[in-house]
Amino acid sequence: MMNKTTEFTLSKIPEVTLVFWIIKIAATTLGETGGDAVTMSMNLGYLVGTAIFGVIFLAAVTAQIRAKHFHPFLYWTTVIATTTVGTTLADFADRSLGIGYAGGSTLLLTLLLVSLLVWHRTLGSVAVDTVSSPKAEIFYWVTIMFSQTLGTALGDWAADTAGLGYGGGAILFGALLGLVALAFYLTKISRTLLFWAAFILTRPLGAVVGDFLDKPLNAGGLALSRYSASAALLFFIVACILLFRQRAAQGVKHEGIASARPAVSSRKHEMNDISN
Repeated sequence: MMNKTTEFTLSKIPEVTLVFWIIKIAATTLGETGGDAVTMSMNLGYLVGTAIFGVIFLAAVTAQIRAKHFHPFLYWTTVIATTTVGTTLADFADRSLGIGYAGGSTLLLTLLLVSLLVWHRTLGSVAVDTVSSPKAEIFYWVTIMFSQTLGTALGDWAADTAGLGYGGGAILFGALLGLVALAFYLTKISRTLLFWAAFILTRPLGAVVGDFLDKPLNAGGLALSRYSASAALLFFIVACILLFRQRAAQGVKHEGIASARPAVSSRKHEMNDISN
């Protein structure tokens, strides 16, 4: 007799819940203040800052891929690494290379779309519940890195070039996130599309909030220390991870057929024992 069995491969990324989005926004804000602390407050410049955070990003991604199970601290360390390298890389492209916010955003959007396209053509899906193999993880983290970098450029463009300021930029991207949330609950739009839309939009929101915290008063900011702002955000993220238990996302479903013969064999042995 054959029985049908269903197994799920557990992912090494967390379930997408409200806590996930709260930590994600805090992490993107930390990426902005932390990146600026290294490149501006330490006066190391965008190129050196990108090199430093690039090494940290590669080390974190390697550790995340080699891990056997989901580890909340490792996962969010990797996310923070993508936000910091995204901040310094976007600033280097926009300011040091002179591409400008509009040019940088266009370039990064192209790279992001190419990453998603190659990922889909290679593995057949870009849904986060399919991220359960090393190859899928590589695509996932490269795509996230491009989305974080794009978000930085978009945030700077909205606040500076578009003239919205940090408060106006926060309202704009917060409203767009609200629309994505409404679409999630009220429509049947692809959940994968809505996830990546929300993931991308949290980055410019974090960018403008981070700039609002540490930019000078005459520039529309609160002039807080980049070090103290980064420390407060890091403390908040650690507290969320400790206080709110996060589970690994349920990965790909596998269906198979299991034989029931061992059970039959077991019954035969029981009958023999009784007869003896």
